[in-house]
Amino acid sequence: MDFDVDPDTQTVEYEPVGVKDLLIEMKDSSELIVDLAYSALLHNSEDLAREILELEIKMDMLQMQARMNLLMAGRRPDDARGLAPVLGIVGATEKISEAAGDVAGVVLGEMELPGAIRAALPEAMEVLARATLTEQSSYAGRTLGAVDLETETGVRVIALRDDDEWVLNPDAETTVDAGDVLLLRGAEGSVSDVYEQMTGKQYQFPAEPDSEISDLSRAVDTIVLMKNVSELSVDLAYASVLSDDTELAEEVHSLEVEVDALQERLEAWALRAAGEMDDPVRLRGLLRLASGAETISDAALEITEGILRDIETHPVISESVRESDVAVRRVRVAAESRLAGSDVGAVLEEYPGSTIIAIHRPTDEWLFYPEDSIPIVEGDVLILRGTWNATQELHEALQSA
Repeated sequence: MDFDVDPDTQTVEYEPVGVKDLLIEMKDSSELIVDLAYSALLHNSEDLAREILELEIKMDMLQMQARMNLLMAGRRPDDARGLAPVLGIVGATEKISEAAGDVAGVVLGEMELPGAIRAALPEAMEVLARATLTEQSSYAGRTLGAVDLETETGVRVIALRDDDEWVLNPDAETTVDAGDVLLLRGAEGSVSDVYEQMTGKQYQFPAEPDSEISDLSRAVDTIVLMKNVSELSVDLAYASVLSDDTELAEEVHSLEVEVDALQERLEAWALRAAGEMDDPVRLRGLLRLASGAETISDAALEITEGILRDIETHPVISESVRESDVAVRRVRVAAESRLAGSDVGAVLEEYPGSTIIAIHRPTDEWLFYPEDSIPIVEGDVLILRGTWNATQELHEALQSA
């Protein structure tokens, strides 16, 4: 993306860059920055937190450039109605990046977080690691397709940075060179092995200190659930825009209500825990995290505002979301589907290239990142994420015999 930027003042001059291209980059960047924020928190990684601050600067420039281009594009009242939701998305991505920056601030020590919480959190999710590729690595100078990392190890490169330029969702043709910063996602053991292959160092997790707070698991569970819900909200919001799907937008609304309730739960826990601590100010970091997650879910709801208000989706929005490499789909399991009754692991083994990131039960229960043993039953609403073709094939299989 070309910008006329003064490195000292970070000013951005208007250039006739396509709004669609800007939205594509903003969508991918906002999804990545949320992922990075929670991963930095859960793994207590200052390196990941600093990457967030770099991305936040980039997002600020993208947002300003998008606003300039949108103002130039609107000439008639009909234009204003169609472009209003686009401006809403731009504003929502700004909120997302600011909230991610707040989470990064907690990790970097701007607000203290009890050490026992930092140590307990990594056990609650899959690993996202930041690795700088060395010249000695067997991966250096090769394409991701040649390395075939995901097939061989189950680890996926979700982004890489080369000379301050981000490549989001790199594909098989992407070459990785010494000095590149790669973001790896996968199971703990697999990521540790790949990290060592790339850096020549062992991947380290923080040691768990003694806890001065009782009932710590409740706070950990609440933070992880807020992380899952707010991340899912962003995914569903963009998917609803793509498909102009009111039901999907309404799911985002229900998740936003869930995050509000979780925030209240965490605040109540913090007030009780304060009585057990010599220095209750240390709990400010927890409250900042709760506020960040709530802001992210609010921003996701803003992305869907045009759909919920029955404003026709502007073509530039749907085109920008469709050209992103990752698809998110919502599908209800039909009674006649041969997959009804199967467990998650069996379904994903038959349909590689997709993941089930959430299940919404008919009882209104949400299961986030369900384990392989979880059964899929008639009436479940599944949220799928993966390649366009793979998720489409699974979508069809879940609706037909």
